Formats: sequence, C-alpha cells, structure tokens
Amino acid sequence: MAFIVDARGLPCPEPVIMTRNALQEHAAITTIVDNVTAQRNVTHVAERAGYQVHAEQKADGIYLQIVKAELAAEPAPAPQATSSPAGPLVLLIADDQMGRGDPELGQILIRAFFHTLNETQPLPETIIFLNSGVRLVVQGSEVIEDLTLLYGRGVKLLACGTCLGYYDLKDKVAVGEISNMYTIAETLMRAGKVVRL
Repeated sequence: MAFIVDARGLPCPEPVIMTRNALQEHAAITTIVDNVTAQRNVTHVAERAGYQVHAEQKADGIYLQIVKAELAAEPAPAPQATSSPAGPLVLLIADDQMGRGDPELGQILIRAFFHTLNETQPLPETIIFLNSGVRLVVQGSEVIEDLTLLYGRGVKLLACGTCLGYYDLKDKVAVGEISNMYTIAETLMRAGKVVRL
C-alpha cells in the first residue's frame, strides 16, 4: 500500500514539500490535495524527480498516485549551497516583502519564498540583506526558522550594518552576521550570478 501524504487545506508550498520529503523515503506514495494548483505543482515536482503521476478526482479531494518510473533517475539529493563555474550564486534581498503590490501579500510571499528555498537546488552561496530586508534576520521575523536552516546548510547570511543601525536593529540580529558595504560590494562583484528580490 502506498504511503499517504494528506496535504488538503495546506497553503503553497506545503503540499510540494511534504510530497518531496515522502518521495525521498518511499517508492510509491499517494498525495491528497484539494485544489488544481496544488495538483499541478505536486505533479510537476514528482515528474521532474522521475516519478509517474496518476490523478483521480474523488469527493473528498484529488488523489495523486505517485510511483517510481521503471527507468527513472533517483530523486534529487538534498540541495547544498553551490557555486557555478563562473562564480557563486548570490541572492540580494532589499525589502522585507516580495513584490510591489499589497504589503500583506508581499509578506506572505516572502515567507513562502524562504520556506520553499530550503527545498530547491542549487542553494545560493550567500544571501545579502539590505535596507528593510534586514528586518528578516532579526528577532520576531517570521522567516527566522527557515533562515536558520539555510545558515546551518552553509549559506552565508550577510546583513547590512548601516541598515540595521538605521532601523535600530543591530542588537536584535537572530541569524547570520552583521556586514559592511565593502564586503557586500565585494561579494556582489565576484558573484557568478546575482538574483535580486
């Protein structure tokens, strides 16, 4: 009997994360979701990892039968921080929310982004926090747990000291290190790729 992952009622990206984790331990699972978006996302991740997916609509949800394809590759190993041949991948966070629309939505998106980042590959070598982005690394931030996981996996977290001082947050940093503009500029200039949110 296939291992059951009940992801009904859970927000994005929880169904994907739960499915991916289960696939690392089981050759066949059934993920139950309650919306088409979750169905698409779970199917995409499973197929990319070498699994076949059969969907069945039932009264209480969408049942995704996920089984290992006969000649499929093994699921991807847990991601680690990596560098490209041209240089490291650097992520630049200049705000404590994602996008330019409604602030509440922006905060929901930034939380989902960092929660999902732990499940992606490759991880950035360094994440730089500037301007109001430094609020994400201090006590009370809703992404501290996810940032701590990234930090524990070797991702460098650099928070702009000038920005922390401006917001009077220097003594509240909960993860990563207080940095300076010289180090930040040097990190950006030697990066193989910079992704800015």
